[in-house]
Amino acid sequence: VGQSFLMSFLAEWGDRSQIATIALAAAKDPLGVVVGGCLGHSMCTGMAVIGGRMLASKISERTVSLFGGIIFCIFGIHSLFFET
Repeated sequence: VGQSFLMSFLAEWGDRSQIATIALAAAKDPLGVVVGGCLGHSMCTGMAVIGGRMLASKISERTVSLFGGIIFCIFGIHSLFFET
């Protein structure tokens, strides 16, 4: 539990959704923003866990790592040549 908490906490710290949540809390009821943010994040994480579990039963970890690495390289090459 601690490892998954720390991983999620550090991954989410300072991203766009956190900035949007700060802006929403400034304009709306902070308690409602906290409850809505927790529910939304819990649902999203739950779907990722269930989807990852289903995917892991069908595809090997090596295959996922290989395709993830290939896609990462494609994005890197794209940003090298096509981003300003």
